[in-house]
Amino acid sequence: MDKQTEFVLRTLEERDLRFVRLWFTDVLGFLKSVAIAPAELEAAFAEGIGFDGSAIEGFARVHESDMLAKPDPATFQVLPWRAEAPGTARMFCDILQTDGTPSFADPRYVLKRTLAKASDLGFTFYTHPEIEFYLFDKHPATGERPSPIDHGGYFDHTIHGAGHDFRRHAITMLESMGISVEYSHHEGGPGQQEIDLRYADALSTADNIMTFRMVMKEVGLEQGVFASFMPKPFTEHPGSAMHTHLSLFEGDRNAFYEAGAEYQLSKVGRAFIAGLLKHSAEITAVTNQWVNSYKRLWGGGEAPAYICWGHNNRSALVRVPMYKPTKGQSTRVEVRSIDSACNPYLAYALLLAAGLKGIDEGYELPPGAEDDVWSLSSSERRALGIDPLPQNLAEAIALMERSELAAETLGEHVFDFFLRNKRREWEEYRMQVTPFELDRYLPVL
Repeated sequence: MDKQTEFVLRTLEERDLRFVRLWFTDVLGFLKSVAIAPAELEAAFAEGIGFDGSAIEGFARVHESDMLAKPDPATFQVLPWRAEAPGTARMFCDILQTDGTPSFADPRYVLKRTLAKASDLGFTFYTHPEIEFYLFDKHPATGERPSPIDHGGYFDHTIHGAGHDFRRHAITMLESMGISVEYSHHEGGPGQQEIDLRYADALSTADNIMTFRMVMKEVGLEQGVFASFMPKPFTEHPGSAMHTHLSLFEGDRNAFYEAGAEYQLSKVGRAFIAGLLKHSAEITAVTNQWVNSYKRLWGGGEAPAYICWGHNNRSALVRVPMYKPTKGQSTRVEVRSIDSACNPYLAYALLLAAGLKGIDEGYELPPGAEDDVWSLSSSERRALGIDPLPQNLAEAIALMERSELAAETLGEHVFDFFLRNKRREWEEYRMQVTPFELDRYLPVL
């Protein structure tokens, strides 16, 4: 028995933890959970626990439904909202076939497989997400239209505001679970919040994002508000992004940093950005996977709708933040298209795969965009070679269907299921008669 497993079993006994929740995600990024008694945990560590994979979105067909969830002891944490004795802990799981081999349907395995490719090249992949979301005064399930909890704006300090108290309590919970927070503030929309997590390896970050979304929902429940990661809940206000800073390290050395180079950005860093740009459109169906995601990308509010990069240019899809002379290790790139409702395991796997492809094939980085890309005309953007991202989910699906990178990275099972599910979502959306149509056409036609 390894030390992490021993620590988990000892902690369960010492802290009177009577329930252990095993967490994993389906292909769309929804959290799944099963509770087991501590007495069953040793067997779960050794063999996993069985469940019906055909009941989980994208996991298995009925005739191949038996699967195993095997807890990862490195992810053990006590749930702070269930901390009173007897308490509850949680661990993320790896999903296995009944013969003990990894399941190709497991999003966590998709990311681990891509990280292993990076490791074979000598790289460790680090990510740092800035997670935005809205707080509403009631849950939509009440049947009443929810309203934002305040009318604050960017960096506003709302005196005794619910958002301020919410963030303080939420951050305390996150840090009690070992999730370090770097910044938090009110965002640009009414009731909109941003909490930024510290740099971590991409697998830990993806686990942390899944935990983060659950913590925000739980804190909201405690405080009588509702947290939503919907990409664009309001027509007139900004959408919720998850701008993510990316870097590759070779041991302790930042592979993106080169002293004296333009923006201190190494050849590896430039090729990585070129890969992100070249493949961004074909992976947008994953980084922005919902019909509503495209209302954010094309609805203004500083969302990046065009494929370009720039130094400290917030209108660009990929931004190279300003260099700090004393912090060469902090050289990084920021991807601004991704939203906070994605499946982080799949999204990070594809971003990494795109960047590695750029490095492997020596992609040349095009000139950076110095102008405000949103203010350029269509002809000006064409002259600069700046193409648009997909304008809706249907366009994104069509591009992903033809993507060798997406098919290879996700694997046949996840790739096929994801596309089938997204096609169905688009078809259901396309058939809807919207309030816009009723308001505009019913009185006059």
